[in-house]
Amino acid sequence: MTENRAVQQKSVRRNRVAAAACVAAALIAVSVVGTRSATADGAAPSATVAAQPAAVTAPAPGLGSAALVQSEDQVQQGLAPVGATVALTGRQGLSACSGEQTMRDLTKGRATAYASVTWTFATEGLLIESAASAPTGPVAATWEQQLVALVQDCQHEPAGHWYYGAAHTLTAAGGTAHWYPSYNGDGAASGGVAVLRSGTRVALVELTGPAASVEGITTAALKRLAS
Repeated sequence: MTENRAVQQKSVRRNRVAAAACVAAALIAVSVVGTRSATADGAAPSATVAAQPAAVTAPAPGLGSAALVQSEDQVQQGLAPVGATVALTGRQGLSACSGEQTMRDLTKGRATAYASVTWTFATEGLLIESAASAPTGPVAATWEQQLVALVQDCQHEPAGHWYYGAAHTLTAAGGTAHWYPSYNGDGAASGGVAVLRSGTRVALVELTGPAASVEGITTAALKRLAS
């Protein structure tokens, strides 16, 4: 009985997240053109920028959007990004699996800085990344473990549900990442998610919808985080 209730709660949570993602995608697509770009001094807490020029710039002390995945990283993996919404508040939803949990929730507001970006594509799908800078290395390691546990919670799902696949680990630019492919209810590959850590920085990046190299996106994101 308890197990059935847990499955029902997770299903309701995911339906809510999926609906929110669709609304967010529509709002982002509408706001891409004609809005002010992110400022170099980080004065604006959030901004929407066009995909060209490629770089997204909205630095904050210790962690800016330059540390997040950029449009050229995605183009190299066969994606076609058209716009990005950048925020420095830590309130971007972490992943399709996390429901309404944000990086600020996970870190209990203890991060020294936050940065997030939501990329939209010419076709359906999103790329979302949320990052935080921890006060110490051990704290960053704890947050990394919490993010991994969050992702692994969605590896085993009932038949017909989407789920994350087996974990893969890679090391690049002095950091470590754990990435997981995702599969839809029919068992077809559909994007993926990765947990990243470099020094005192941690991040979670998720690609939904388009077929692309999740390992390639993860490698690029880890190099950006380490920069």
